[in-house]
Amino acid sequence: MLLLVTLLLQALSGPDPAQMEKAPELAYAAVPHGLQLPEGVAFGAPSSVATTSDGHLWVFNRGAHPLIEFDRQGRFVRSLGEGLYSAHHGIRVDANGNIWTTDVNGHTVTKMNAKGEVLLVLGVRGQAGDWKAGDRSGFLNEPTDVAVAPSGEIVVTEGHGAAEPRVLKFDRTGTLLKSWGGKGTAPGQFDIAHSVVIDRQGTIYVADRQNRRVQLFDRDGKYVKECKFAGLPCGLFLGGEGQMYLATGFAGQILRLAPDGKAAAMMGQPGKGLGQFGEAHYMTVAPAGEIYVGDTVNSVLHKFVKR
Repeated sequence: MLLLVTLLLQALSGPDPAQMEKAPELAYAAVPHGLQLPEGVAFGAPSSVATTSDGHLWVFNRGAHPLIEFDRQGRFVRSLGEGLYSAHHGIRVDANGNIWTTDVNGHTVTKMNAKGEVLLVLGVRGQAGDWKAGDRSGFLNEPTDVAVAPSGEIVVTEGHGAAEPRVLKFDRTGTLLKSWGGKGTAPGQFDIAHSVVIDRQGTIYVADRQNRRVQLFDRDGKYVKECKFAGLPCGLFLGGEGQMYLATGFAGQILRLAPDGKAAAMMGQPGKGLGQFGEAHYMTVAPAGEIYVGDTVNSVLHKFVKR
């Protein structure tokens, strides 16, 4: 907690060169998001964002209307999930248009279809615990993010500070196949397993936030390698063309990553101005190329467009 407070104070006081990646500038410009909210509906702190294949935007926020959908023109479509969440964290939209959300303090991962109907819940709301391999039902402990493999298998990261950080792999029905991790700095251990994505080959990428690295595992959870970063890796995003991005928390940068995992391009810095971050938490790239970033500290949804 002391480390997070220190980093937050640094973020609000200005850029810390020791936490900033050095790379060519990402050719994007910050603009107001322009999203249209109806009377009586407001954002809480945006925790995460996701876009659908037809360009709709979902904003997962810590307000009274936790899931808000907008069309490609930024017009309000609907809200979902009122009263369902305790600590809104990550959102993903899978290849079939299903909406997946993680609730850290609620200890659940929820899958909804495009209509908002709940199809699957992993964990028991409000109850933390350890899930054992082979169980069809069990307890999660501070789930942070979720990814769905091309095979349909589900990978969840958990452990946001109080709980032991782990990666859990489920089959498509929600039966736990295996888990790995634990607190530490060795390969395969974590200090806050904060985000996860899976590429087309089944490689699992985990943002190991406080250890300032992204770890790579094969589809069976075997450690492959790690990529180190100066800042805190918060939110991973993998585009449809295989392009990887990373939001680096209080350092206030968005990184486009090269195939070797190093920063190929970057933008952003800490601050309170347009396009500046209190915490770059999670991000998405829309089909038309716009980048949206949820900022939990400044309580702002950022939008960037190509120059």
